[in-house]
Amino acid sequence: MEPLIQNQADFGGAAAVSFESRLAGLMAEAIKKRGGRPILAPSMQEIPLERNPEALAFAEKLTAGKIDVLIFTTGVGTKILFEILKTKYPLKQILQAFSKITLVARGPKPTHVLKGLGLPPTITVPEPNTWFEILEALDLSKRSLALEGRTVAVQEYGITNESLIDGLKKRGAFVIRVPVYRWALPDDLAPLEKAIREIIRGNVQIAFFTNAMQIRHVFRVAAEKGLERPLREAFQKVVIASVGPTCSEAIQDCGFHVDFEPSHPKMGQLVAETAARAQTLIREKKSDTSPGLSVRLPKREVKSSDREVRRQSVFLKACRRESVPYTPVWLMRQAGRYMKEYRDIRSKVSFIELCKNPDLAAEVTIAAAEKLKADAAIIFSDILLIVEPLGLELDYTVEEGPVISGYPVTQSNIERLREVEPAESLSFVFDAIRLARAGLDPQIPLIGFSGAPFTLAAYMIEGGGSKAFLKTKRLMRSDQGAWHALMEKISRGLIKFLKGQIDAGADALQIFDSWVGCLGPEDYKEFVLPHTRTVIEGIGDKVPVIHFGTGTGTFLKAIRETGASVIGIDFRIELDEAWKAIGYDRGIQGNLDPAVLYASPEIIRSRVKRILDQAAGRPGHIFNLGHGILPTTPADHAKQLIEDVHQLSRESIKNSQAGQP
Repeated sequence: MEPLIQNQADFGGAAAVSFESRLAGLMAEAIKKRGGRPILAPSMQEIPLERNPEALAFAEKLTAGKIDVLIFTTGVGTKILFEILKTKYPLKQILQAFSKITLVARGPKPTHVLKGLGLPPTITVPEPNTWFEILEALDLSKRSLALEGRTVAVQEYGITNESLIDGLKKRGAFVIRVPVYRWALPDDLAPLEKAIREIIRGNVQIAFFTNAMQIRHVFRVAAEKGLERPLREAFQKVVIASVGPTCSEAIQDCGFHVDFEPSHPKMGQLVAETAARAQTLIREKKSDTSPGLSVRLPKREVKSSDREVRRQSVFLKACRRESVPYTPVWLMRQAGRYMKEYRDIRSKVSFIELCKNPDLAAEVTIAAAEKLKADAAIIFSDILLIVEPLGLELDYTVEEGPVISGYPVTQSNIERLREVEPAESLSFVFDAIRLARAGLDPQIPLIGFSGAPFTLAAYMIEGGGSKAFLKTKRLMRSDQGAWHALMEKISRGLIKFLKGQIDAGADALQIFDSWVGCLGPEDYKEFVLPHTRTVIEGIGDKVPVIHFGTGTGTFLKAIRETGASVIGIDFRIELDEAWKAIGYDRGIQGNLDPAVLYASPEIIRSRVKRILDQAAGRPGHIFNLGHGILPTTPADHAKQLIEDVHQLSRESIKNSQAGQP
């Protein structure tokens, strides 16, 4: 039964779920005091690392005088760091080392701990204590603290704050990360699962989040129980109250709008100020029938006969190496930042929210295809979304760089990764494909996609991008059993994920092996090829599969053994040379350098003609860039490129069929 809100300054009997763990009792008392019905659902626990080589390595540098600045991000973390250091050095020696460096405290809690140790911080970061305020405090320091060439250590808060790390590096600092504890799910998940089910039943009016990790853990448990999709729908009717900006950013990245944030990032004020506005917040949430952005998609009736119509499209015929009147063309990342329509949406939602909102993902997919007049659309998504169902945390930071966290993917804990069940954990991708299919011209094929097993494994092991991929190569060569177990688990999930995309309406699939070029030919054949081939064979032959990799010029013959219908190549190899190496019994996709689109229309046209001349009118060529379209590309140049490909290829194919040079 719906609560009767009696007092304008309290919750009036509303059910409020709190995901706080350490201070759960205080939260319950505060909610109850203001007329609410608390539902306690502890979502995390702080676990000191059993072995902390990073902290001990930091200690050696500290005592040797090789640290200039230390940033303390949490009170609990500050205490634990000192406990770790005391296992190796006398407290007096530690305090002496700290007294010689600049100490930065992120807010009152680490400040209190430091003062208790007789170490008042050099710099205290003001509210709301985010990474931005840390950098601003360093920039405005009275001591004119210049970071250029200095070594800065950061005591980490459960997960790495890449925005802070990036900001320090841009100021010329050498950064050392010092993780001192990690967040884990609580041992007893029953209260959390019960709260999730209460939210789904519509029995919760308010949800309190007091830590950035809570929202991720809530949906991790929901995914494990097959409840992610109904929970997402139910949360649209729940008032979401966040303790502060860092927590709010995590909530938004998960695809939700924060309804209330207190004047100061404190739990007491969060509860009190939410209570004062409870009536209005609950009323507004009930009347909001359109979660997030309201999107109006042009929807057409999807007919079973449409697939056969698309089967005769120039794109799908080229995938099958059949004759076509002109060369089909589409662009990797064609729905991206170079388009005003995309930027307008991104100004209102985060990147991951856009990925997880089927309406928005479908809208940008359709907008790009219609604006460019491309011969195929590709669903807007991201290759890394599958790492969350595997059990890791995914975040996107400065310039949308991916950061993968959680327990490290090492040979000792690969078995802890979960089996992926996409029907529940990635259903938003399937929904986006259905919506895009209903909104697209029925003659335009829609491409679904995923990352390849190697690229996903590399991202997971490295925790993000890498230049040398040392961790990946170390695991691959030091424990082949663990490596193959990881690749097999990823491959099983990918097969189900890609088959689900076909069922949702994808007419073709592309598998991105973005990082595989870091390997040599022999390593590729031994450690990668068998798994990519397993995925492609597991998908079946219902739709064509395109394999795209970068830096693969030295092992294109091996890549053809994956069984892909079409091999995508980058701009570092000539198209005629690559096709000869692959064999003309396979299609080829590529391969204009994306930077050429910044040149004049005349230069773009000449480069297009050069690639078409190399293709020599053979059936099976799909024109594309040799990598994704760059964010600042002039949109008119992209559109002109497609027109040039169509016009020039008609002439080229006509000439080749007539036997003319």
